[in-house]
Amino acid sequence: MGAHARLRGRASVAAYTVPTDAPESDGTLEWNATTLVVVSLEAGGRQGIGYTYADTATAKLIHERLLPLVQCRDPLDIPAVFHAMAVSVRNLGRPGIASMAISAVDAALWDLKAKLLGASLADLLGTARAAIPVYGSGGFTSYSAERLQAQLAGWADAGFAHVKMKAGRDPDADWSRVKAAREAIGPDCALFVDANGAYTRKQALAFAERFAQSGVGWFEEPVSSEDLEGLRLLRDRVPGGMDVSAGEYGYDRFYFRRMLQAQAVDVLQADATRCGGITGFMAVAGLADAFGVPLSSHCAPSLHLAACCAAQRVVHLEYFHDHVRIEQMLFDGFREPKDGAMAPERSRPGLGIELKASDAERYRS
Repeated sequence: MGAHARLRGRASVAAYTVPTDAPESDGTLEWNATTLVVVSLEAGGRQGIGYTYADTATAKLIHERLLPLVQCRDPLDIPAVFHAMAVSVRNLGRPGIASMAISAVDAALWDLKAKLLGASLADLLGTARAAIPVYGSGGFTSYSAERLQAQLAGWADAGFAHVKMKAGRDPDADWSRVKAAREAIGPDCALFVDANGAYTRKQALAFAERFAQSGVGWFEEPVSSEDLEGLRLLRDRVPGGMDVSAGEYGYDRFYFRRMLQAQAVDVLQADATRCGGITGFMAVAGLADAFGVPLSSHCAPSLHLAACCAAQRVVHLEYFHDHVRIEQMLFDGFREPKDGAMAPERSRPGLGIELKASDAERYRS
């Protein structure tokens, strides 16, 4: 059976809106639910899934524009399909919803290709390492000091070498919250702070000095990720031993190239649910390699696992509380960290996960 004969299987997309277990907020946004958009592609007797964390409008775009396009192409020829999808959204604007839609479909194509070849995605991509370190990520600004400490300390006690908290919503409280976090995790666990672009340049410089007193070694989006000059300023002036990071809002490789050319970050971040799926993430990994800059994945741990084990410059994977909870609930095959790292289950084909459709149905949007 030729590849083109395989490709006319069923294709579908569904959105599931899952309430958070408590109100969540960061420096610039508040939310009480998260929407998971899941794409399913069938060919050759196999089913591939991919997903993004987006909005129901993303599912509509996938259904109306991308799935009809994908269904008339060879699912093994992912570069050609990716290019066709990118061309199809030209007049819609590539960043944002269009790129997240492409990301979900691309991930499903990679999952399907690996399954058609009878391989795990980790084996299909190849591995630079058997497992990837994770960092516990949460510490929302909506949390009380007690909940903040309990969450971060729980990860530290479980062997995580790094944990991350949010800041920037109430600058007057940020210093005391960072001190409380450090007290909870002890001296040996690395503490990351993410401001989600909430600070001005001078605020960020002042906080960097104070945060350094509590051993903060990672300052994420101290100013807006669109302010490349501001990020470069912070990168040059924060205390030694503190990395400036950004990149989670990158939707195509040109964004990441501009960020790297501006020397705006010590560590680049990329999110495969936004930057073009597995294809896009590996392209960003190539840029990071060319510029000699470390790379870290943003959110969606199950989707990033194989790619993070494959890419040379990746230093860790974000174990984001909100997405971990959803993926534990709705994906069979979710991998739990062991000794602060996640390893792909190479005996399972593709991404190694399957949607628990009956469990997910109650959340369908």
